[in-house]
Amino acid sequence: MRVPLGRPRDLDAPHAGMDALFHPRAVAVLGASGREANPFARPLHYLAQFGFAGDLYPVNPGYAELAGMRCYPSLAALPGPVDLVLMLIPAARVLEELPAVAAAGARAAVVFASGFGEMQEGQALQAQLRDTARKLGVRLLGPNCQGVIHTGEGMFGTFTAALEPGPIATGGLAYIGQSGAVGGSILSLARERGLGITAWASTGNQADLTAVELARYLVEEDETRVLALYLETAVDDYAFRDLARRVVELGKKLVVLRSAVSPAGARAAASHTGAIVGDDAGYRVTVHEFGVIEAEDVDDLMALAHGLTMSPPIAGERIAVVTTSGGAGSLAADQLSAVGFSVDDLPEETRAELVTLVPNFGAVDNPVDVTAQIFHDSDPSAFVDVCDRVYQADGIDAVMITLTLVTGTLATRMAESFVKAWRDPAKPIVLVWLAAHEQTAEARDLLAKAGWPVFDSTRQAARVLAALRRPKVVENSFASATFPVDQIQQAAAGIGAVVTESEGATLLGLAGVTRPDSVLVRSVDQAEALASQVTGSSVLKIQASSVLHKSERGGVRLGVPAEQLVRTYRELMTSFEAEQPAGVLVQETAPTGVELIVGVTRSTGGLPIVTVGLGGYATEIYRDAVSAFAPVSPQRAEQMVRSLTAAPLLTGFRGSPPVDLSGAAQAISKISLLAVAIGERLSDLEVNPLRVTPDGQAIALDFLLLQQPAATHVPTEELEGEAR
Repeated sequence: MRVPLGRPRDLDAPHAGMDALFHPRAVAVLGASGREANPFARPLHYLAQFGFAGDLYPVNPGYAELAGMRCYPSLAALPGPVDLVLMLIPAARVLEELPAVAAAGARAAVVFASGFGEMQEGQALQAQLRDTARKLGVRLLGPNCQGVIHTGEGMFGTFTAALEPGPIATGGLAYIGQSGAVGGSILSLARERGLGITAWASTGNQADLTAVELARYLVEEDETRVLALYLETAVDDYAFRDLARRVVELGKKLVVLRSAVSPAGARAAASHTGAIVGDDAGYRVTVHEFGVIEAEDVDDLMALAHGLTMSPPIAGERIAVVTTSGGAGSLAADQLSAVGFSVDDLPEETRAELVTLVPNFGAVDNPVDVTAQIFHDSDPSAFVDVCDRVYQADGIDAVMITLTLVTGTLATRMAESFVKAWRDPAKPIVLVWLAAHEQTAEARDLLAKAGWPVFDSTRQAARVLAALRRPKVVENSFASATFPVDQIQQAAAGIGAVVTESEGATLLGLAGVTRPDSVLVRSVDQAEALASQVTGSSVLKIQASSVLHKSERGGVRLGVPAEQLVRTYRELMTSFEAEQPAGVLVQETAPTGVELIVGVTRSTGGLPIVTVGLGGYATEIYRDAVSAFAPVSPQRAEQMVRSLTAAPLLTGFRGSPPVDLSGAAQAISKISLLAVAIGERLSDLEVNPLRVTPDGQAIALDFLLLQQPAATHVPTEELEGEAR
């Protein structure tokens, strides 16, 4: 008889595959082994011994009984349907067994075997495995993975040796990673720290289910407070953005550790914008806009996960430090300041109280230095009293306690006192212990069992406090307005893959972006007629679809007087004759100002990303740029400009008056809307430079658009409610 587990699940729902993976009511272990030395004996042992309450069926024709249970010769011989099959069989057999997996009722299977896409000769087999599983309606975890855990269900479907000491405790952390070995290390380190885990999965080659997809499922579970991901390959930009957005909506935290992220993979793009943002632009923008926390290594991931899981959120920016060493206190203050916290003086009444507790040669300023003299006869009570007075102080949002060589018996008594004093703190208390683990082992173990994170450096603790902040999600709301999307799409559809500045004039005009008065000159007669009409100097630019960056190839002439216009036209047309130019664009000379670049390019996953930076010749030298998902509102665009290192050139520098940024913000917003309106045909769109004049005008001085050959639709999500 089946035993219902946990919350009721609808196995016919779209998420049924993951329900079956994390919350199965019946599990078949295909290829279960009875040899203790065989790692494939572990999943059955773990499930039988660690509390799985559902039906459990060993399947192996070589055994009549395993782990005290009847062993079945095949999946077809099972007495009832199953939700999940753990496939502990060689790669060559996995594909042939998949129909039997589906016939047994399973909506999910874990493929542990290697020999698939991780090597060249196995890639075709992995593709066939994925396609077959999808046709059969079976979701796959793996192949080449170490399985899945859900502690609340007693679901330990894995062969990792990290569980040989026993089951991991349940808790608020959900971990998903591609590497099985790293995943095993996470389990081992979590046990050492006393960190409970609600769910864990090793995704391996990700033939079907990905780490981001599993995380999106697990974030909805009440038990999950913190999601930790280890990623080795690129993620789907749309899925990752959706995950990060949902994490923020639920008030939870997302910590990501990535490998293989060196700049060697950055793409070479035809536009400056593409070269600036690189291949992982979608990931990077999501991290910035939704407050994703990036870990630097496994130890950093564990410290962040532990601190975020066990600590309450931080309400403000004021941190107090209590330390046994003035030097350690200074280090703590430096690290806290580096991540944006203030370490200001404590309230006068708190300092007055501390004077009666801290030895005369200590300090009651912030950091509070009690010195080692506060400990009498290995009694930590006076020190804990100081910490508590600081914790209770008005206006203090968190406390960092920094211990140095507090070891042995005193360390143990200190740990006992901490646990007793703050059982459920209302604001974060982070403990840094700068002493060898060997000399503080008993104290650390006591704190671990009580759920207290202990950090080995002030930098690590400061990073945790910074991560406890509520993410400042960027506002990007649009006022009700009309934007000519249909007209823009029609205009874009009528031009080619490479759109020159003169061809793009209609698009900029429809978007309402200001540009200099311009005339495309196609003949000497036209040049002569125009020369007789212009006053002042002009800018001449060759117009050819094969000349993307005109200035770099000598295709732009500045300050050309009327009497030299015809001669300059002839020179440009002759110099670029091989490029079959459409003509020369003659433009009025724009007022002087600060030059920005505004570009929109698509991430590798297809998301439109707008980038604003210092423009003109300096674009790729300084790479002073900031990116956001397009489209952006004028308010968001102004924030982007103000965040540039070069922003003082516009906001006031060395006595120069600030420029009204509203014109630039409006232009950036309109350019981003233009790019999104063009639709999925857009590859790169760039205005470089966008000149911002002292009186606040924003003038597009050059334009480039690269399009895919065939026009497609505008993704509805991108323009929904945004000036449509």
